[in-house]
Amino acid sequence: MRVWLRRNRIGACLASVALLAACSTAPDPQSTSPEPPPSAGPTTASAQGLSPVPVQVPPDMAQGPFDEPRQALVPQGWTMSVWARMPKPRFAAWAPDGVLLISVPSTGEVVALRPTDDGPTRSVLLKGLDQPHGMAFAGDTLYVAESDQIDVYDYIDGAAVNGRTVMAGLPDADSQDLRGSYHHALKSVVVGEDGAVYFSIGSRGNITADDRDADPPRATIMRIPPGGGPAEAFATGVRNGTGLAIAPDGSVWTAVNNRDNVANPETGEVDPEYVDEHPPESVARLTPGRELGWPYCNPDGGPANMPLIRDVQTNADGSRMDCESLPPIEQSLGAHAAPLGMSFTEGVLPEPYASGALIGVHGSWNREPPREPEVAFFAWRDGELGNQQTLVGGFQSADGSRWGRPVAAATGPDGAVYITDDYADAVYRLAPPPR
Repeated sequence: MRVWLRRNRIGACLASVALLAACSTAPDPQSTSPEPPPSAGPTTASAQGLSPVPVQVPPDMAQGPFDEPRQALVPQGWTMSVWARMPKPRFAAWAPDGVLLISVPSTGEVVALRPTDDGPTRSVLLKGLDQPHGMAFAGDTLYVAESDQIDVYDYIDGAAVNGRTVMAGLPDADSQDLRGSYHHALKSVVVGEDGAVYFSIGSRGNITADDRDADPPRATIMRIPPGGGPAEAFATGVRNGTGLAIAPDGSVWTAVNNRDNVANPETGEVDPEYVDEHPPESVARLTPGRELGWPYCNPDGGPANMPLIRDVQTNADGSRMDCESLPPIEQSLGAHAAPLGMSFTEGVLPEPYASGALIGVHGSWNREPPREPEVAFFAWRDGELGNQQTLVGGFQSADGSRWGRPVAAATGPDGAVYITDDYADAVYRLAPPPR
C-alpha cells in the first residue's frame, strides 16, 4: 500500500467576506436519484414529543426552498434558523479558532465560515481537491478525506498550510480497475485519542463481493497507526460507513448505509414490503478486526443488539460466512434511512441531549413512503448508545415530498448545533433555550 506520499496540490486560501449566496443545482456526488418537489408541512411520525417551529430565514437567504414558510420539529423551546446558504454543503468540522469548516465535494472545496455578529463570513480554505468530504482536527492539525487520498495540513492563523498526503491511491470513479463505476467514492476520516487515523472506504456497489479482495479493500474502515505507517483494515464488511466518529470513551463508531433490494429469507424473493423494512442501518462500535458481515450477512430486528442473519442471495448455504458467530450490532436506524455525518456531543447541550451521538439522516430514495430525513440523537450512557431519538424533524410532508435533507450535525462553541443540508443548500443553527 502506498502511504506518506506527497502531492503538491494544496488549495489556496482565498479572502472573501461575502455572506453565502443562493442555491445551486449541481448534482449530489453521492446520489443522482430524483427528489419529489418541496412542500412546507412537516410530519410527526418520527418526531414524537417535538414542537413545530418556523425556520427563521434572513431576507437575503430567502431563496428556494425558503421562498415560502418552512417548519421544523425541534425540542420544546428550541429554535432553528438558516445560518448560511451555500451549494451542497456536506460535512462540518469546528476549527480551533472557532471557524466552521464545510466540505463541498461538488466543487472540490473546503469552505470556512467565520461567525460574526452580522452572520458568518465566507472564505475558501482549500480548493482543487477531489471530492473532499470528511474532516477532522487533532489539535492544530487538519485531516481531509478526498475521494482518492487522505491529506493532512497544519492549521495556522486560519490557513491550511504544509499539505501532505498520508494515504494515496484510494479507489474512486477514476480508478482504472473500476472503470468509472463507483457508487460510494466519498470518504470520511477521524483521529483517535492515540493519534491513529481512521478512514472509510465504501463499497463499489450494492452487493459487490469482490470489494473484500481489493487492494486496499473496499467496504472497510482503515487505520493508520499513530505516527504513520501502512494503513490496515480495522473493520471489514462495512458497506458504506460514511458516519465515523470517536466516542467520549475513545471508542470508534460508524453509521452504515446497508444494502438495498434484499430478498426475504423465508421466500427467497425480493418482496417490496420486506425490502422497505430490511435490513436496518447499522450504528456499530468498531474494534480491531471487527466484521460487520456485508455482503453475506445482514442485521435483523432491533433497534438494539441486532443479530446478523444469512443473506440468501449471496450466502445461501452459509458457507461464505457464519453470520450467527458475529457479534450483534449495537444500534440501528430504519432501513434505507441513509445515515451520513456522525459526531458526538458531551456537556454542551441541555438534558436529555447533553451526551450522545448526532447523526445526519439523509432519508431514503428507494422506499415507499420515503424514510424521513432528520437529525437523529442517540443518548450515550456508560459506554453504550441508547435507542434513536429525533432531534430535528419536519423536513418531509405526509405526501413524501421534502424541503430538506440533513447531512451532518456538530455542536459549536456557542452551545448550538450546526446542521448541513445539501438538498436545501443551507447550514442551519439549532439553538436550545438560554440557560
